Amino acid sequence: MKKSLSLPRILTIACLVLLAVMVQLISMGALPFIDNYMIRVLNLCAVYAILGLSMNLVNGFTGMFSLGQAGFMAVGAYVTALFAMTPEVKERVFYLEPIEEWLGAIHMPFIVALLLGGLAAAVLSFFIGFPVLRLKGDYLAIATLGFAEIIRIIFLNLQTITNGAMGVKNIPPTADIRWCFAVLTLMVVFMLRLINSSYGRAFKAIRDDEIAAEAMGINLFKHKMMSFILSSFIAGIGGGLMASVVSAITPNLFRFTLAYDILLIVVLGGQGSITGTVVSAFVITAAKEWLRWLDAGFSLGPITVPEIAGLRMVIFSVLLMVIILFYRQGFFGSREFSWEGLFNIFRPKKKGDKKEAA
Repeated sequence: MKKSLSLPRILTIACLVLLAVMVQLISMGALPFIDNYMIRVLNLCAVYAILGLSMNLVNGFTGMFSLGQAGFMAVGAYVTALFAMTPEVKERVFYLEPIEEWLGAIHMPFIVALLLGGLAAAVLSFFIGFPVLRLKGDYLAIATLGFAEIIRIIFLNLQTITNGAMGVKNIPPTADIRWCFAVLTLMVVFMLRLINSSYGRAFKAIRDDEIAAEAMGINLFKHKMMSFILSSFIAGIGGGLMASVVSAITPNLFRFTLAYDILLIVVLGGQGSITGTVVSAFVITAAKEWLRWLDAGFSLGPITVPEIAGLRMVIFSVLLMVIILFYRQGFFGSREFSWEGLFNIFRPKKKGDKKEAA
């Protein structure tokens, strides 16, 4: 006899169907209270959630302090953009110096360009990982951050390939809300399957105690390299989506401060929590946009605050400091959302449970 679907699985499928219907309605413009600006914010939320997952795989689940996400994003963004653009558009964009002939003739479907962008970032991380992953702690963070800056400077000077400081514009806006949320869903499913597999358990063992993990027969360098490459692949995919969402990229877009923004998402959501990373990415990205009204000046009764550029980031930083003081492990810590846990919140406690708790 076939096993019937459990209630949690039915609820998960129902939520995924509801999400797909909502995304489709938004893309069709059937929801009048969601305008183009809100759609753009939602796209950025999904992209930053993907980037947060990529960093959480290395920092949260494997315990390696890496800050190289911005560099791998740049690789994925430029490869995706240049491969997805038509030769005619490239010719107009590269007007100071013509693009390399072989690169100017390439034109691929967006999905192929996106995958190649992720693979390019993964291949680069493979070569970077050999010297870098032998370091630990702050040394690893500084080394990966340095490599990310090296990548950015190289892109800044490759005039005939990346258009230098002028950047790449007129990127096809293929990555609409359906693309962003579909890729985010796939990445969440991939992360859940990976973390619950034998490789995921090996990553967590390395994070908790490297000596004990090695004593149990886990190849430290192999699993660290695997985590680093997979993280870079996801970051490259996120970079390619961001390039399509914003339609214009420059090397300055991928400065080291971008890695700090992604790290903030991971820390605030909870290192080692997929649920926390996704929720934190949506909260932080949306809050940055919706607090823009603070920069234009406002009134609180008799108090009038004049227009101050950057005031929203000051208020935003203070709010984050307060949250981190009260939630030192992040919103979710290392926990994940589960239907059973949600049901237990609303389930009335029995008398025996109260006595045990007492």
